[in-house]
Amino acid sequence: MAKRAPKVDHEKCIGCAVCYSVCPASPNVFEIKDGKAWVAHPEACTECESCVQNCPVQAITLVDVSEAGPKPS
Repeated sequence: MAKRAPKVDHEKCIGCAVCYSVCPASPNVFEIKDGKAWVAHPEACTECESCVQNCPVQAITLVDVSEAGPKPS
């Protein structure tokens, strides 16, 4: 099975940082920038799905790691 990582729907994301708070990965998969969650380290994802399960607006899905992102500039 291919490695998966989170993808954030920035139209739904409210920038609450719950995903950042619940992520057990080191380094943290997420970065909060410009009021949105960004996937900064997709390779660090443990595929635990905590971010998916805890996002209050269902803005996160797990996808193939090559589709995760984009990173903030």
